[in-house]
Amino acid sequence: HVQLVESGGGSVEVGGSLTLSCKTSGVWYNSYCMAWFRQPPGKEREGIAYIHHDLTTDYADSVKGRFTISKDVAENILYLQMRSLKPEDTAMYYCAAGIMWCGLAQSEYDYWGQGTQVTVS
Repeated sequence: HVQLVESGGGSVEVGGSLTLSCKTSGVWYNSYCMAWFRQPPGKEREGIAYIHHDLTTDYADSVKGRFTISKDVAENILYLQMRSLKPEDTAMYYCAAGIMWCGLAQSEYDYWGQGTQVTVS
């Protein structure tokens, strides 16, 4: 039974930093692809970062150089370190786990958390 629970969201000033966490259970980090998505108000959900089980990472252009995805396999936690935050980073952030594929498309992921809100102003 796979469960993903995000935390760490909140309100932050422009230029500030925030780290999101995704506590997981039932996920085999050695075989799953893990990712972060976000959904700004009134917009579609978009993939922003993923980490392959071999630790390969990739990022959307909108966050490249500012966000870092990582995982703690021993603690079963996925992280998203965000810095130099902008108002356009305001969104609900979701973590996701995929069994077969690894990328920034929603269709590649099988399990989702409930989300954590990030507001930048």
